[in-house]
This record gives sequence, C-alpha cells and structure tokens, in this order.
Amino acid sequence: MIDFWRSSVGKKNIVAVTGAILIGYLILHMLGNLNSAFGPGAQEPRVDWYAHWLRDFGEPLLPHGFVVWAVRVILLGAIVTHITGIVQLTKRNKAARPANFPARRIGRSVESIAMLGTGALLLAFIVFHILQFTTLSIHVTPVEHGEVYANLYWVFQKWFFLAIYLVALILLGSHLRHGIWSAFQTLGLDSPSRNAKLRHGATALTVVLVVGFAAVPVLFFTDVLDPPHTTALLTSLSGAFS
Repeated sequence: MIDFWRSSVGKKNIVAVTGAILIGYLILHMLGNLNSAFGPGAQEPRVDWYAHWLRDFGEPLLPHGFVVWAVRVILLGAIVTHITGIVQLTKRNKAARPANFPARRIGRSVESIAMLGTGALLLAFIVFHILQFTTLSIHVTPVEHGEVYANLYWVFQKWFFLAIYLVALILLGSHLRHGIWSAFQTLGLDSPSRNAKLRHGATALTVVLVVGFAAVPVLFFTDVLDPPHTTALLTSLSGAFS
C-alpha cells in the first residue's frame, strides 16, 4: 500500500477514491439539510429530530454519538489524504517540467485551471462552516446546542451569511464538476462511447448538489420557512435584532 501511495498513479487513484467519499458525504449531508424544508413543525422541527436521530443511531449497541464521530474521523482522513495527494502530485508535475517551461493551458477548462484555488477556498469555508454550525463558535446570531432549525433560521436572516454560502456553493460547483469527471478518467471509467454521458452525469450531479444546498438558506432568507418556536432563542433576540 505504501508503494502504491508513493507512485503517481497510486496517488491519483487514492485522490479519486477519497474525492468519491467526500461526494458521497455531500449527497447525504444535502439530504439531511433538506429536512429543514419541513419547517418548525408542531412540536419539533424535522431537521432537529434528524440531528438527534444521528446521534442516537446504534444505541444501545453503540455509544451515544458513535456514528457521528466515526463519520467525522473518516471525513477528516479523506480530506487530509485528498489534499496531501493533490499537493504532492502538483509538486511532482512542476518538478518534472524543464526550467522556464510555461504551464500548458491550451484546451484546459477554467474549472480545471482553478482547481487548486477553489479547493483552497473550499477548505477555508469548511473550517468556517464547522465553527458556525458544529462548535457554535461564531455568535453573530443566537445559537444553541441541539437547536438546528433555529440556528439555521437566524443565521440565514443575515444577508451576508447567505452571500457567503452562495459564493461557496458556486466554488463547490466549479470544483465538483471537474473533479467528478477527472475521477471517472483516473479510475478508468471513461471511453469515447460514454464520455458524453459521463460529462452530463457530472454536470447533473453538481447541479443537484448546488441547488439542494442553496435551497435551504434561500428558503430561510426569503421567509418561506416560518420562524422557530424555540422560546430561549426568541427571547435572546430582543437585543440582537432590535
């Protein structure tokens, strides 16, 4: 396995596989987020129930929160491996070029050229997203542990948070569309007879993910979704939004 990782072909394959793991998580995360579209509910928001269910999943056979933490560990490993592989491949490609040899960009798409830049910006956004919704370290709007729907609602009442997330989704779309197609090529799934379908499939999946993720903040910002029933958060808003 170490020899496989040290080879350029091995690194490319591992980057493709870790990318596929991250895409799989994005699909599940998007579906989970869409539970917000059911609104605050009569007693408990559906997205809050879903968040509690994830932490309770597997009990009593598994400890509380085990599945959530297992997923986090897998994602962290996939992200670190993905980034490390890309950085090392980029260095190898630069080292293999003769001195003063210009980088070849003929025939390359804008998405391909911007992959490193969009990847770096997405990494910064992931850190920001974790600080805002996982550790609740960003207190521009009221946040409470376990109040997923309420936290989302008040965050996306702020236009600048909506703008940050929509820009991040545009970057994600650019990165994903080229990344999915590159993964098909790396894993040997491409062929002249089905390349067009694979490209269309990459585009379709990217559109679904971007639209699916964008729907929730837009629905909150436009007040299509009702405010939360959480009295603690409503009380704390007296000074924040007066």
